[in-house]
Amino acid sequence: MVNLVDNLAVLERFPVADLLLAVETHHPAGRPTLLFAHGFGQTRGAWNDVAAALAAAGCRCVTFDSRGHGESDRLVDGADPRRGYHMNQFADDLLRLAAAQPQPPILVGASMGGLLGIVTAGEMHPSPFRALVLVDITPRWETAGVERILAFMQAHPDGFADYAEAAEQIAAYLPQRRERKSEEQLRPLLREGADGRLRWHWDPALLAGDLVQESERYQPRLQAAAVKIDVPVLLLSGARSDVVSRSTVDEFLQLVPHARHVELPHATHMVAGDANDAFTREVVRFVQSLDQPEARPCAGAAQP
Repeated sequence: MVNLVDNLAVLERFPVADLLLAVETHHPAGRPTLLFAHGFGQTRGAWNDVAAALAAAGCRCVTFDSRGHGESDRLVDGADPRRGYHMNQFADDLLRLAAAQPQPPILVGASMGGLLGIVTAGEMHPSPFRALVLVDITPRWETAGVERILAFMQAHPDGFADYAEAAEQIAAYLPQRRERKSEEQLRPLLREGADGRLRWHWDPALLAGDLVQESERYQPRLQAAAVKIDVPVLLLSGARSDVVSRSTVDEFLQLVPHARHVELPHATHMVAGDANDAFTREVVRFVQSLDQPEARPCAGAAQP
């Protein structure tokens, strides 16, 4: 099913192996294609501002909710450790989405989305992507930063009484943000249960999967995949991030010596949300630098 969101965006239900993903295409006729993969516990809405800016500049921007997130389907037996959520499922979903695009897309992946990009770009030949933009993620990460994120995700199993309570908790978690989220902004992030309480959009069974319980065992696989990446790479990190560090960035640049690294001084791990204008500017510059005719429409993008 396809729905017209506005004159530049189309929302559809995209079939993967065992469920349907919510996929939104901004400026379907644009070129080149940028495929945006969000972080663990996020939704495609994390990319709204940058996707709108790049679509207005002529690019085709595809955002989606990963399985178990947002408006995408959840696994019926997701809580079963034998059949629950695993990295290979998410990677396969990403590959199917990339293959469905009119040309190999430029992947913009934040956190979990970036890890999936590293795995698929390094292990698949030829690469399913024209290039990679990795957003505050490296094959090895700082455990304390990831534990802080997971602690927030696990902190409110009974949900919230109303949107104001949810906004208060988010503000405490993201003190660097000046404005609290409005009810309109929060609606896509919360679901109302039968008890009337609001709970996060993501499937609680995600926290029981190996993406959380055994995530660090994937690091050797990610490092091995990174060495094999043969497409242009931009790593955008936040200077105030507690997930990547100078040590993990230096290690990544040794694994992928052709990668470019740009550090945004005022951003935390939530790079696009903390410094959207600077983030968009760097993505535009990277797209412009790619040696492909399809990149030229983005050359007219405004420089925030």
